[in-house]
Amino acid sequence: MAKKDIKKFNGEGRQLSSQVSKSMRKYFKELEGEKAKDLYSMVLKEVELPLLQIVMEQCKDNQTQASQILGLNRGTLRNKLKEYKLL
Repeated sequence: MAKKDIKKFNGEGRQLSSQVSKSMRKYFKELEGEKAKDLYSMVLKEVELPLLQIVMEQCKDNQTQASQILGLNRGTLRNKLKEYKLL
C-alpha cells in the first residue's frame, strides 16, 4: 500500500474520520436534547482501547514493535496498557 493511500484506508475503504463523524451524529441524536459532558475523554477511551488491543494482537504482544507502530514511546504504551488493564 502506498503511503498516500494509508490516510484514506481504514480496512473498509473509508476514512476513519467519516466513521467518527457518523458515530458522533448518532450519539447526539440519541441524546434527545440531553447535554453531553466529558465528550473528549469518552471518545478517546472508545477509540484508544480497541486500537491498543488490535495493535498488540497484531504485534503478538511485542511492546517495542507496537510502540513503533503507534508512534508512542514504550513507557507511554506500557502506561496505557496498564490503564486499560491489558497487562
